[in-house]
This record gives sequence, C-alpha cells and structure tokens, in this order.
Amino acid sequence: MIEVVDAVKTFTVRRRAGLLRRARTTVRAVDGVSFEVARGEFVGYLGPNGAGKSTTIKMLTGILTPSSGTVRVCGMDPARQRTTLARRIGVVFGQRTTLWWDLPLRDSLALVRRLYRVPAGAHRERLAELTGLLELEPFLDTPVRQLSLGQRMRGDLAAALLHAPDLLVLDEPTIGLDVVSKATVRGFLERLNSERGTTILLTTHDLGDIERLCRRVLVIDHGRLAYDGSLERLRATVDAGRMLVVDLERPGPPVEVPGVAVERVDGPRQWLRLPRSVNAAAVVAALAARYAIADITLREADIEDVLARLYRGDHSYEGDPLAR
Repeated sequence: MIEVVDAVKTFTVRRRAGLLRRARTTVRAVDGVSFEVARGEFVGYLGPNGAGKSTTIKMLTGILTPSSGTVRVCGMDPARQRTTLARRIGVVFGQRTTLWWDLPLRDSLALVRRLYRVPAGAHRERLAELTGLLELEPFLDTPVRQLSLGQRMRGDLAAALLHAPDLLVLDEPTIGLDVVSKATVRGFLERLNSERGTTILLTTHDLGDIERLCRRVLVIDHGRLAYDGSLERLRATVDAGRMLVVDLERPGPPVEVPGVAVERVDGPRQWLRLPRSVNAAAVVAALAARYAIADITLREADIEDVLARLYRGDHSYEGDPLAR
C-alpha cells in the first residue's frame, strides 16, 4: 500500500548573518527514510516535534515532492498522480477541518460526495453506516462552526471515509478530545481496520492511541528512521527498566538495594527503577528482609519513557533497531 525508498526532503532556510546579510542553510527534514506498509496494517508513525513526521505525510499525500528517493502510494506517484490518488486515500489533519464552516454537517458531507463523485446510492449507504458508527445523528443538521471539537473530528472522519478509501492517513486525530470522544474515535478506527481491512497510518503524540490501536510502530528522529517494529519489541530494544513502587509502613530515607536506584520519595512511598537485568523477586526479598513494607507494585515502563530514551539514543539493544 505504501512504499518509501531512501526518501529525502530538503528545504532552504534563510537566517540572519549580519545587519544586512542573510545566509542560506539546507535543512534535511527527511533524510533517507525507507519503509513499506502492507494492505490492512495499522501503523503508528511517531517522533518528536520537528522529526519529519508531517513532511513524510505530505510526501505520501502528494502535497510535497521528495528531493530524492521514491515514494509510491497505492501503486502511484503521489506528486504526479495526486488527483487520482485522492480517490484512493482519506486524510484527516486533527488541527484542520475539511468541512464547510457555515454549513450543517449533513450538507458538508453532501458536498464531499460531489467532490469524489460518489454515486447517490452508495453515499446514502455509507453515510448511514458512518452515522451509526460515529454517532453523528444528533448533530448532522448543526452548522460545523457550532460543533464541539470531538463532534467536528467525527465529522472529518466521516468526510474522509465517504468514498471508501483503501488507505486512511491520520495526523493527530484525537488532539484536544475529551475522554469520551477519544474512546469513540479509537473504537471506530479499531473496527474500521479489523472489520473492513482499511490500511491506516497514524501520527500522534497521544501514546494511548498507539498502545490501543497499533500493532506496528515506526519512529523517526532528526529525519531518520530510528525504529520499525512492534511496541513489545520496542520496550525490549530500549531498556527503560521497570518501576517498583514501594509503600513503607512509615516515611523514611531512600531504601538501599544493590543495583537499584531510587528515583523518587514521597512520604512512605518510594519509586525504584529496576533494569531488566535485575531480578525483581530478589529485590523484593531484599526489601522485605530490611524494611517494614505495607505494599509493593511492579510496573512496566511507560511508552513515554521508552520513546524518550530512544530519542536520546539511550538504549541497549544489540543489533539493528530497524530489523523487524
């Protein structure tokens, strides 16, 4: 569905170099990225701000042309066949709506049907299905400008899917949504992928979306692909350790256990970082022998911690992090 081979995108930036002079600097926003996405996959595309995520998305959708390398989506060159490709993909940018601001949502979706030349019968069928799945009925006749952020996002998803695309590209689709709206969108995307087989590429800073939805993640940093694989393998690749939360019967100084660092103390509760090389049972036994303990909880590292260490290059994986 997606094939990217050694894609490079450079930009020329002018910076002040004196009172009246400007110096030109070439920035490689995407620097030799290669990956493939097969039909039916749900892939998360992650990276810090400025890493090259949005630039990659714009090359995939034909908004930008690669400086070098090859990008093909649905077997087409996105930049040269942008109009044809638009009928095969759906795109949602969380901070930009594709709906008409002053029109009711129903009328906006009718205009989308005209743009994509969807037959009237197919439109009625898809609209009815999307209305049910995304719970659009209560606000179909409400002007878009009066919709809440969560309602507008569901409307944008419906607009992106009315023409039954093979590929759905999402850029921050749950940004700013409340818990209920976020759960609705996540559940819908999960069903769309599992039941309809729609290929989905998701970029987001909400790592809850990734953990709930994606079986595979790509991590880009400084324009280069830093990781390609599953979340489980990412945790093994980057040793962010585990967190042992210890509740003592009374407050005290940091506990002392060889090979274990105390990261935080708050009254009787202490947080201990355990590297994967350290046996958790042995640590618990050592603590129980020396301290009066009320409770102990062992937690896996948060995906935020794992990614932060990967961005810093602080990982202990022996081998190629891109090898899947």
